[in-house]
Amino acid sequence: MCQLLALSCAEPTDVSFSLTGFAARGGLTDHHVDGWGVAFYEDRACRVFVDEKPAYQSPVAAFLKNYPIKSRNVVAHIRKATQGGARVENCHPFMRELRGQQWVFAHNGDLRPLGEPEPGPYAPVGTTDSEAAFCFIMNRLYAHFAANADTSADNVDALFNVIEQATRTLNTFGIFNFVLSNGQAQFAYCSTRLSYVIRHWPFSSARLVDGDLSVDFAERGTPADRTAVIATTPLTDEVWTACQPGDLLMFRSGALVRRAHVAVPGDVLATSKYALSEQSAVPA
Repeated sequence: MCQLLALSCAEPTDVSFSLTGFAARGGLTDHHVDGWGVAFYEDRACRVFVDEKPAYQSPVAAFLKNYPIKSRNVVAHIRKATQGGARVENCHPFMRELRGQQWVFAHNGDLRPLGEPEPGPYAPVGTTDSEAAFCFIMNRLYAHFAANADTSADNVDALFNVIEQATRTLNTFGIFNFVLSNGQAQFAYCSTRLSYVIRHWPFSSARLVDGDLSVDFAERGTPADRTAVIATTPLTDEVWTACQPGDLLMFRSGALVRRAHVAVPGDVLATSKYALSEQSAVPA
């Protein structure tokens, strides 16, 4: 299946180190070769880059490794297709606008058909289960604002509550690891596998798991800097925290600020154990 990466930073941060290790999993150190994508938030705007080529061979990925974009919130994805072909419209992260905010979403897993679409203005462009789930969440958020017209789009706690309820519905359809952002917060759900590390002052060094590259963050970090890195599996030799299935987390400015438990159904857990054993049998 696919792999996820998200960053939440207190200050605009150069994320090329994490992207270098992550992109290597798209065809060099792992078998995720059906496309990739990354979204960078810069103030209120979001730049999204996607490519149907494997990340390790993608000219777009090569360009981004040498283009010093600094961002407070990043969502990235490398794809191993389960539903939908290796085409641009099926590459994550997907983006939609709601109340002046650009939302991006990336998913790792495999969902059964969701049935009748949730009422609302959002519909998939491609043919993936992932984009259908994203549109489901966005239509829930749209309905929330329609029913609560005075609610601010900046109220991330209210957004968390809507996302929690949507997750309770969607995770019954299959494996549903995801990262989701509106540029202010990072929302992350662990259905089977997800980890995170929080870097803060005083910083130490880190070495990529997927490449011969290390960085001493103490040389460039300041007391104001703090970065949370969320990934399907750890990217570096740092001490990462493994999420438990059912963890729904919200990060802001590099800090974990809220969590909830959305239980993973037993049949999904049984399926996920089989899926993980199949993944471990595939050579990197």
